[in-house]
Amino acid sequence: QVQLVESGGGLVQAGDSLRLSCAASGRTFSSYGMGWFRQAPGKEREFVAAISWSGGSTYYADSVKGRFTISRDNAKNTVYLQMNSLKPEDTAVYYCAAQAYIGSRKDLLQRERQYDYWGQGTQVTVSS
Repeated sequence: QVQLVESGGGLVQAGDSLRLSCAASGRTFSSYGMGWFRQAPGKEREFVAAISWSGGSTYYADSVKGRFTISRDNAKNTVYLQMNSLKPEDTAVYYCAAQAYIGSRKDLLQRERQYDYWGQGTQVTVSS
C-alpha cells in the first residue's frame, strides 16, 4: 500500500514557476513508476509527465515538454514536478500517481489506468 500526498500548488501569474512535490509512504517507493496527471474544470484527467522507477527515463505530454521537469529522490520517497513558464491553460488540479512497475516503457508510464495509487490532488491556478 502506498499513500501519496501532493503539495506546492498555488496561484501564480503567467510566466511564473512552481514546484510540486509528492511524498510517498512505504518502503518500496523505488519500485514504483511515478506520474503526474492533471484535470482542468470540465475536462478529463490527462497525462502530464512520468518517471521510471530508477529515474532513468522520463516522459512528457507535448503541451508541457520543455517547460516542465519531473524528477525523483528515492532516498526521500518524493517525486517532483518543476513547472516553468506557466500558462493559464496549465490551470488544473494536479495529481501524483504510482504504479508498481520496474521498467521504463513509455506506453505503460503514460497510461492512467496502469496507476494503482493516487494522491488527493493540488490546485494550480495560473492567471493571465
